[in-house]
Amino acid sequence: MDGDAGGTGGREGGGGVETAQGGTALRHEASDGGAAAYGFLTTVESSAHGLFGGYLVVDALGRPLEFHCTAPVKVTRAQQILYGPTLHGHLHGRQIGAALLAESKVEPTLVLTDQEAMLQVRPHTRLPVALVKRLDPEDGAAGTVHVQPHASDAAREAAIRERLATLGAAVDLCEPFERIRAAIEEAQRH
Repeated sequence: MDGDAGGTGGREGGGGVETAQGGTALRHEASDGGAAAYGFLTTVESSAHGLFGGYLVVDALGRPLEFHCTAPVKVTRAQQILYGPTLHGHLHGRQIGAALLAESKVEPTLVLTDQEAMLQVRPHTRLPVALVKRLDPEDGAAGTVHVQPHASDAAREAAIRERLATLGAAVDLCEPFERIRAAIEEAQRH
């Protein structure tokens, strides 16, 4: 697959943005050192460029601590044929998700994603991973967000929900994904 999913650049102090090897990284040192951090992991499809991955780590108030995005990954027809139905899980979980998590210097308490295919990152990390979905307003739950841990983290669901309580009080859990998409779209313009 074309594209370097791991190309997120090196360190730059003070929260600057850096581009290297086709990716982008932002790092801001946490002011209180040991505070909880939360990771948000998603992808953005671009018909012109391919599939971009984005990873935003925030503090308990939703402020960015670190941001990484990948260079675009383009899938060939041969890869579509060879990987078959496992392609999306491989792209999201291993090639994009695992590479972004490996680049991060801040270890979050858990990783959240808004895409089911990205749950495939779980075998490639020791961090708990959970899917975040906004419930359909037709179900009478307008604005409600549902968090579903990866199957291997189901036994830790209560602990995951407890960890999210502080962040959920400060931030709509779907909003950081919007920030990632906007940052990737902005990076494509430059």
